[in-house]
Amino acid sequence: MKHVRKAVFPVAGLGTRFLPATKAMPKEMLPVVDKPLIQYAVEEAIEAGITELIFVTGRNKRAIEDHFDRVPELEADLEAKHKTKLLDIVRNVIPSNVNCIYTRQSNPLGLGHAVLCAEPIVGDEPFAVLLADDLIDAPVSVTRQLIETTERHNGSALAIENVARDQTGKYGIISGSLVDAATTRLDAIIEKPAPDEAPSTLAVVGRYVLEPQIFEHLRRTRVGVGGEIQLTDGIASLMAVRPVFGYQYQGIRYDCGSKTGFFHATVEFGRKYHGLRI
Repeated sequence: MKHVRKAVFPVAGLGTRFLPATKAMPKEMLPVVDKPLIQYAVEEAIEAGITELIFVTGRNKRAIEDHFDRVPELEADLEAKHKTKLLDIVRNVIPSNVNCIYTRQSNPLGLGHAVLCAEPIVGDEPFAVLLADDLIDAPVSVTRQLIETTERHNGSALAIENVARDQTGKYGIISGSLVDAATTRLDAIIEKPAPDEAPSTLAVVGRYVLEPQIFEHLRRTRVGVGGEIQLTDGIASLMAVRPVFGYQYQGIRYDCGSKTGFFHATVEFGRKYHGLRI
């Protein structure tokens, strides 16, 4: 398997659960303490050795591009005031060896369609997909954990975790056979099954490392649950010709697509990394 050097960030969603805050601000720019959600995801990818960041954007997402761009006026002001620490933070949001590339998802046709929009940039290479809504605090980048899984087993890899049976309708749910204590080779994946129809309680969360063959399968995928092209359906098709593995990652996930998860992440990150107390 080729080295994974590209990551796709689907960031075209409207973020309606956080209105009115997201009326003019992308939900990915909501800050957990002092960093926007998208920056945590980008830092995770960079820690895993990714050097090309591909953002699949939509309308009103210019703030994401601005965040990862240089701001000479701000840098000059900080330099003049000898605020060296802040200047270093601003200048090093993105390391010099990492490139940001932006493409547009013109229609909100789902996660599978967003990933497909990145095909001309990804090309014939394996790549990671990171959903910024899932903020994962891990001792080793979850993206790196997945890349290592693909290297061991020669296939695609999805981050999975056990969820409560009554929560299966919120996730893609897998079934399969154990390869080792943390790895399952998939034989099925179902998007948002009812609890009594779910084949297991192993849920896919927002981290993937996919082989480029996924694009061919996404092009053939019909509109599915929610009237969208589901990445889950593309993966189910890919499994017929290439192995796909679920990896029970090490780390703590915060569902920052919900207000409860976002609040929980803010409190825990504030305590753990900033010494903040209520």
